[in-house]
Amino acid sequence: MILKKDNFVLGLVMGTLAPLIGLLIFKMNKFAIFSLKETFQYLLNEPGFRILSVALSLSLMLNALLFTIYINSGRDNTAKGIFVTTLIYGLIVLSIKTFL
Repeated sequence: MILKKDNFVLGLVMGTLAPLIGLLIFKMNKFAIFSLKETFQYLLNEPGFRILSVALSLSLMLNALLFTIYINSGRDNTAKGIFVTTLIYGLIVLSIKTFL
C-alpha cells in the first residue's frame, strides 16, 4: 500500500493535498449554500482576508494529524515531507495575516 511507504516525496504530496482537502471541508461546513466559485471569490475579495486566513489555518490541522500519524509509526522521511509543506503553508498564512 502506498501509505505504508517511507518517502520524502510522498510526504510532500500528502502535505500539499491535505490542506486543500481541509479547505474543501471548511467550504462545505461554513459556505454550504454557495458554489465553490462563489465561496473562493468571497474569500479572496473579503477585506483583510480574515476568513481565508482562518480557513487556511484550520486546514493545516489535517497536516498536523498526518504528521503525528507518520511520526508515531516510524516513517520519518514521509513525516519530514509533511513537515516541510506545513512550514510553507504556515509561512503563507502568516504572510497573509501580517501583510494583507
